[in-house]
Amino acid sequence: MKKSALFGALAATTMIVGAATAGTLDDVKARGELICGSNTGLTGFGMPDANGTWVGFDVALCRAVAAAVLGDPTKVKFVPTTGETRFTALASGEVDLLVRNSTWTYSRDNDLKLDFVAVNYYDGQGFMVKKDLGVSSAKELDGATVCIQTGTTTELNLADFFKFNNISYTPVTVQDDSEAQRQYLAGACDTYTTDASGLAAARATMADPENHIILPEIISKEPLGPVVRHGDNQWGDIVRWTFNALLIAEEKGITKANIEEVASTTTDPEIRRMLGLEGDYGKMMGLDNGAFKAAIMAGGNYGEIFEANIGSATPIGLARGLNALWTQGGLQYAAPFR
Repeated sequence: MKKSALFGALAATTMIVGAATAGTLDDVKARGELICGSNTGLTGFGMPDANGTWVGFDVALCRAVAAAVLGDPTKVKFVPTTGETRFTALASGEVDLLVRNSTWTYSRDNDLKLDFVAVNYYDGQGFMVKKDLGVSSAKELDGATVCIQTGTTTELNLADFFKFNNISYTPVTVQDDSEAQRQYLAGACDTYTTDASGLAAARATMADPENHIILPEIISKEPLGPVVRHGDNQWGDIVRWTFNALLIAEEKGITKANIEEVASTTTDPEIRRMLGLEGDYGKMMGLDNGAFKAAIMAGGNYGEIFEANIGSATPIGLARGLNALWTQGGLQYAAPFR
């Protein structure tokens, strides 16, 4: 009986491991489409445009992965997910990859059995108020009503911040950013809290952005990035190295416009490896050797993607800050393509 139980357990474990290693890559290739979990609609990061085409900073990473795996950045199906549904959608296999302003935390890494494979945006939680509220610091929000998304780290950070500062608040819970913005503008809450990038994105869509202030306090660390299911190392590596390729491209001065010229003239060994000009670096992952070149061509390098969607010249107006390359005082640093 004990042997039977042992062999049964081993067989079950083998089946689980086999299912994990069977691979998202094989599924995506067989389907001919990447299914990417996205935001329900956050300006600059992920939402459909007027023509119904998904655009944004996070969307661009999904498209880069599709280009690397399938050779075509348009072969992506975007599935909107809320703060409460996103991780279930990934764990259940409804989506292949989650890229939608999700914070890397200990419990999500371990308890939820998910892998955060990169940080594509270093962020922190902030607060937005109407100018006529007369508040200049989050510490002045004692007794405030606060619009807050459920199922998020912001909900927990909010409780910690108010408890630490010995002030009180009343939560007004919402399902997503769009509802939070509607409730805030309707006066259902005194302040709206989420990642500072999300606040900037929301303000950019308001009719009177000049009348809304993002308070100076940043009350948390919010490393946001792409998430895959735990145990599928090949797929995690593909997403991680697609992102790294975008960073290295910016570092090396490779853009969407000049990549063909660079490919035909470069003698830089790292660039040649990354663009598939020498070695079998794509094939190591089950991809074509030109996979990472295709990823860069999809939307440009990391800096191009940042500036086009959320940068200082856009209505959102985010500075690079922590998201500058390491050579420019930021935290974005790719491992060597070697």
